[in-house]
Amino acid sequence: MHRFSEPLGATLAASPNVTPSPGTEDAEALHKLVIDSLDADQAVETVSIPLAGKSSIADHMVIASGRSSRQVASMASKLSEKIKAEFGRSPRVEGLQTADWVLIDAGDVIVHLFRPEVRSFYNLERMWSFGEESPTGTA
Repeated sequence: MHRFSEPLGATLAASPNVTPSPGTEDAEALHKLVIDSLDADQAVETVSIPLAGKSSIADHMVIASGRSSRQVASMASKLSEKIKAEFGRSPRVEGLQTADWVLIDAGDVIVHLFRPEVRSFYNLERMWSFGEESPTGTA
């Protein structure tokens, strides 16, 4: 398992290759595309955490699991292709080679795709919940 020395979101959010969308309508459309794509690919335990007004890195963070590395890689590749086709920009993708934890930085939406064991180890939902009871589940 690959261990990261710093949170991936912090590294990728500052990436010059990803330009945030100009408006909240684009952010919401991107968020919907992400949720719909993960749902179609049978992602497990999809959670969406609203970040607007709480963090400057993105408007939404979506966390989901795949049943295997193969499913995680497939979901990430399909989602990246859909974002490029729909919005005309290529999101930055990290971790696709091993697919234990794949991060997709699409500007206004950051997506974390995990194998279940890796997801429970890092427990990003708790770290990003901002003291709320629980993040918004979408699945």
